[in-house]
Amino acid sequence: MSLVLDAGALIAVERGDRDTAAIIEVARREQRDVVVPAGVVGQAWRGGGRHARLARLLNARDVHVDPLTDAGARAAGVLCGSAGTADVIDASVVLTARRHHATVISSDRADLQVLDPAVLVVDC
Repeated sequence: MSLVLDAGALIAVERGDRDTAAIIEVARREQRDVVVPAGVVGQAWRGGGRHARLARLLNARDVHVDPLTDAGARAAGVLCGSAGTADVIDASVVLTARRHHATVISSDRADLQVLDPAVLVVDC
């Protein structure tokens, strides 16, 4: 099963959270896909030297940043509309998890499960 990282997971990586880093490392060693939706990168990235851990993760060959295409953005908007929510990036995380049959590492379990109660979320 693949692993999708949301902004909470990226922030946890940057602050050196060992539990989150361990989950990601196990997935990488097991050669599972590790995917970060592009919008999530925008939520967490602020530039500068303080993002050294995050930059290493995002630049790794085995971590894929999934682009937010026009079709993906529209699908996220439709999902938000049907769930009565407004966070398109959360919707893109859910759609990415569906597409990759993935577990999500997140600090927003409740927000993601409003969009899809079946999404598997590991708290960070």
